Amino acid sequence: MEAQSRYNPDPHAHPGLHAIAVFEAAKGVIALLAAAGLAWAGPTALQHTLDGVAVKLHLNPSHGPVASLLRGINPESLGVAIAVTLAYALMRFVEAWGLWRAKAWGSWLGCIGAAIYLPFELYALVAHPGWLEAGVLAVNLLVVWVLGRDLAKRRR
Repeated sequence: MEAQSRYNPDPHAHPGLHAIAVFEAAKGVIALLAAAGLAWAGPTALQHTLDGVAVKLHLNPSHGPVASLLRGINPESLGVAIAVTLAYALMRFVEAWGLWRAKAWGSWLGCIGAAIYLPFELYALVAHPGWLEAGVLAVNLLVVWVLGRDLAKRRR
C-alpha cells in the first residue's frame, strides 16, 4: 500500500503523450547533431559541399540563388544558424519533458507547434502530391488531434 501512495500517476498521462514526447525528443537530438555538424564542418567545408551539390544538380554555383547562398555562408552566419538550431533543440526537449510529465503547457506547446506547420504541409501536398507529403501531413494531424483531445479532456 505504501508504494501505491507514493506513485500517483497523472490521470492525463497516456501513451499518446509519451509517444509524442519521444518523437519530439528525437527531433531535439537530430537538431543537436545538425548543430554539431555545422560547427564541426565550418563555413569553408560547408561552402565546398554545397558547391558540389549544386554542380551535381546541374545548378550554376556562380550565378543566381546558389551563388547568393554560397556567399552568405561565413563564420557569423554559421554561428547564427548553430544558435537557432540549438534553440530549436532546447524547445523540442522542453516540449518533450512537458509531454512526458503530462503538463498542460506541454500539450499547448506541442499542439500549437504542430498546427503551425499544417498550412505549409497542405500546400506541399497540393503542389507536389506524394506519399511523403501525405504521410507528414497525416502524422502532424495525428499529433494535433491527440494533443487537442488531451487539452479538451483537461477542460472537463
